[in-house]
Amino acid sequence: MNKFYIIFAISIVMTNYNFSQEKKQIQKSDSEWKNDLDNLSYQVLRKSYTERPFTGEYNLHFEKGNYKCKGCNQTLFSSVNKYESNCGWPSFDKAIPSSIVYIEDLSHNMKRIEVKCSKCNGHLGHVFNDGPKETTGKRYCINSAALSFNKK
Repeated sequence: MNKFYIIFAISIVMTNYNFSQEKKQIQKSDSEWKNDLDNLSYQVLRKSYTERPFTGEYNLHFEKGNYKCKGCNQTLFSSVNKYESNCGWPSFDKAIPSSIVYIEDLSHNMKRIEVKCSKCNGHLGHVFNDGPKETTGKRYCINSAALSFNKK
């Protein structure tokens, strides 16, 4: 085989393989999740429940730090990317790279993009294209019950 093709094939494989994505997936039984999480966090993260708007602890929270998945402690968002959207849930214009999985959600007669934690597959919320145009244009609408916060 020609050296060019071998080098080309290796470069394609290495380009498509994201070494930073090597994360050990969290695997727990339903009863383990129930024991590890409070009831609301369990309902949101494991059953894709949505907390009531304007009730979550991080909706109007603007301290400096990082927001983490309450299920597995993976960092998901920086406070630098949090903004007030007046939608009733914490909103971010950008997620930490490779921390989120995007899934088409056709429930409730709507077409939305669900966002889940890439490490534990916990439901976080949805992402919309109505965020600040001066930044990313994205609004990650996230349930407070899916988050914990690490102050800087």
